[in-house]
Amino acid sequence: MSLTSCTVHFTRQPERIVWFSGPLARSLGLSGRKQVRIKVGGERALARLRTVRRSGNHVYVSAGLRRSVRIPQSGEVYLTREDEEVRFGPLVGVLTDGGRSSREPFGSRTPFIRQLLQYGRGKAYMFAFRPRDINWQQETVHAWFLDGRGNWVRRVVPLPDVVYNRLPSRRAETGTAIVTLRERFVDRRIPFFNWSFFNKSDVYRLLDRDPEALRHLPESVTGPSPEKLREMLEKYHFIYFKPTGGSLGVGIYRLTYHPRRGYFVRYRRNGRNVLLRFTNFNSLWRMMRARHGSGLSRYVAQQGIRLIEIDGCPIDFRFHMHKDGNNRWVAAGIGAKKAGRGSVTTHLKNGGTLMTPEQALGRVFGDRAGEILEKAKETAVRLSEAVERNYPYTLGELGLDLGVDRDGEVWMFEANAKPGRTIFKHPELREQGRASLRYILDHCLYLSKFRRRDEP
Repeated sequence: MSLTSCTVHFTRQPERIVWFSGPLARSLGLSGRKQVRIKVGGERALARLRTVRRSGNHVYVSAGLRRSVRIPQSGEVYLTREDEEVRFGPLVGVLTDGGRSSREPFGSRTPFIRQLLQYGRGKAYMFAFRPRDINWQQETVHAWFLDGRGNWVRRVVPLPDVVYNRLPSRRAETGTAIVTLRERFVDRRIPFFNWSFFNKSDVYRLLDRDPEALRHLPESVTGPSPEKLREMLEKYHFIYFKPTGGSLGVGIYRLTYHPRRGYFVRYRRNGRNVLLRFTNFNSLWRMMRARHGSGLSRYVAQQGIRLIEIDGCPIDFRFHMHKDGNNRWVAAGIGAKKAGRGSVTTHLKNGGTLMTPEQALGRVFGDRAGEILEKAKETAVRLSEAVERNYPYTLGELGLDLGVDRDGEVWMFEANAKPGRTIFKHPELREQGRASLRYILDHCLYLSKFRRRDEP
């Protein structure tokens, strides 16, 4: 297989004809052929083949052929030859949802989708789509592309070569329609990566028998009984109590036990930090039961870890992990999050501060900061591999929330299948944000088999 970048031009001929520049025809082994099969996404068509005298890699596609295989745009794209077929693409679909506005078709996610499609332009046929944009009878998508001026345009294209799932809603993903949608892509052997959101309990269950991961996981118990919760408090002196399907720190409690002073509960309510004290455990439990009732069965109790601190505020780290073009896990971006004073979590919306990992570790470990950071990166890769090893579906991206304790040991608190991109707003992490876009495209090339001859 060969992978070549070329420039696609459109002509007005109604017949199905394709012209390759001489050098491109020779590099693809097409010289002397009269016909060639062209493939875009899930669409194929046989076309007459001609060559033109022109240097460089150029392809001229007739109007008839363009209609047959639904080539969405002219401009630069990749070509790869497999047996008797030449594929244009890849055709990459970014699955999302959102608003109804033509200017902001994906609601608050529109800026990220725009950024990703702009990065992919000239490298692939990259588009965004919503579940309702698919026509399964015709096996087409009414897709959203960006034109050369950055405007949204609609094109009907074949089913894509690969789907990057960025659906924003946990609730929608568990509905019958989305479950069926995913299965239909899999039935057609279309790679679909980032299957769904994780629940916190899912991740602990995935890894509870993986020796590589267990040494970095705090003890975690889903739906603990009052007796188990009290036992964990007496053992660890503080724990975090989190909703299994929560995000952004919503609904999290920090529970602390002092043998002489009693029990303390810290949480966030109406934008403010709350601290309550109870003289005995039963009083604490009654308060929790009054607030959540049977919902407590969907909470996870997690061992508290004494994290490194700056100015008395704990620090944790978001590792934004990607699969690269060789199917290996890499840390595309790392943000250090310093908790706001009195806050339960380090989330920025709860008063946290974003720093670079070098800044945070340098303040705590001094000359050892580089060594600790490399150790954390290696651990993040191994943990990503462990999650993937134990997960039944295709992954291409993870957000790992890691902590470093005072001895320099690395702990994982959460793994997110569709991580947010807040860390890339830091001025010193914007380049890492651009690297993240590159890894997304590179992994789409890998999954769609648009790979160079020397790649595995």
